[in-house]
Amino acid sequence: MRLGKSRTASGRVRRWLWILTALTALLLLAVYGAPFICPFDPQGQDLSRSLQPPGKEHILGTDQYGRDVLARVLSGGRVSISSTFLLVAVISVFGSMSGVYCGLRGGWPDRLLMGIAELCLSLPGIILAMAIAAVLNGGVLGAVGALALVSWPKYARLARSRTLALKNSPFIYAVRLAGDTPGQVVRRHLLPNILGTVLVTAILDIGTLLMELAGLSFLGLGAQPPTAEWGSMLSSGRSMLQLYPWLVLGPGLGIFITVVLFSLLGDAMRDCLDVRRVP
Repeated sequence: MRLGKSRTASGRVRRWLWILTALTALLLLAVYGAPFICPFDPQGQDLSRSLQPPGKEHILGTDQYGRDVLARVLSGGRVSISSTFLLVAVISVFGSMSGVYCGLRGGWPDRLLMGIAELCLSLPGIILAMAIAAVLNGGVLGAVGALALVSWPKYARLARSRTLALKNSPFIYAVRLAGDTPGQVVRRHLLPNILGTVLVTAILDIGTLLMELAGLSFLGLGAQPPTAEWGSMLSSGRSMLQLYPWLVLGPGLGIFITVVLFSLLGDAMRDCLDVRRVP
């Protein structure tokens, strides 16, 4: 009976994961297929149509320059999500490889890199990212670089702890005695055992980092006008929130939906990979 309940719970977790995966795919399809969904040019200005409320022609209305808000939300989503994916890829790969190297090498490289990681983690991350982004003169790549410099230590510590736990395991000694080189040990045995944890952490981080990127753009340290990006759209529309709320409703909903979907997707993937969470 207990085995049957476990299989039923595991089946529910997998179905929920597939549902979230499908919803996330629909979101990405809408964002990256924006030209086929909304025919308006996100940068095209028409002052005769400025600040029109939502209607049949412009579903989310127009902004102060007569640009279609829906077209700009979809285009801004492409910028926001793409930059977040780039950021997560950079910090997860660099941080994980640094952690694996520190766990295997030890000695002064381990102390140096982990000391830098501890220093980054001891400081307020978003404040440090704002300072770095200001030095880099803003821009999307500047914001990505600033957040990358303060976000990689988490992955380094995670990968290092997993490496320290695995490197003295009996199966690692066995594959070394079988003739595997250190590179083969890392590629064939350490990385596959670390990948699941890193992948779940990366997916859970997408929502958090997307909000931080939007926050930097909101403060003028990220994407610059006229580039459509959710944070900069919120910044440009905040002064007209009471009179023209649709200017911030679109990008705000875009951020909310994306963060919720990727957070739920990360949780579902963690539940699916970690069999101990299934009763």
